Amino acid sequence: MFQLGKTIVSEEIIENDFVCNLNACKGGCCVDGEAGAPVEDSETEIMVDIFAKVKPFLRPEGIKVIEEQGAFVKGEDGEWETPLVNGSECAYVIFDQHKIAKCGIEEAYNQGKIKWKKPVSCHLYPIRVKEYTELTAVNYHKWHICDPACALGEELKVPIYKFVKEALIRKFGEAWYSELEEVAADHLK
Repeated sequence: MFQLGKTIVSEEIIENDFVCNLNACKGGCCVDGEAGAPVEDSETEIMVDIFAKVKPFLRPEGIKVIEEQGAFVKGEDGEWETPLVNGSECAYVIFDQHKIAKCGIEEAYNQGKIKWKKPVSCHLYPIRVKEYTELTAVNYHKWHICDPACALGEELKVPIYKFVKEALIRKFGEAWYSELEEVAADHLK
């Protein structure tokens, strides 16, 4: 671990490679699991505000869950998260013609209907961020369904921190990311 400003960062995001391979995993991170995607306090109002514009992109079962439970819910850990369909699929998930899970929020963004891409936790994946009183932990979340992404990242030689560069800048800023690049260059010497 190393410290950048008020963050504690795992070297694993520098040392491990990762590039999503949706053809192999089919977007399993959006449909497998026991909890929704983490939603930051600052994102909850956005989730409510964008729902009407995102709704046309969603599946009927996702819409039903969101209308019944809300745009976000309190998870078992006490944190905000996206609601789930059938206890596993994110309510915002949609499927393309190849049955690959995609984000309905991101689809609305891609089509210019909203200006917010998706929860930052989804954008950052496989990095998970945990806020503490004084510091923020930045860690690599290993999950077997992402094995194809690890293999593709290794083949293409793309470390995790480069794969999620846009999301890290979105979360922590350009200056933070520049410092991370410097640490990575020194670490890999």
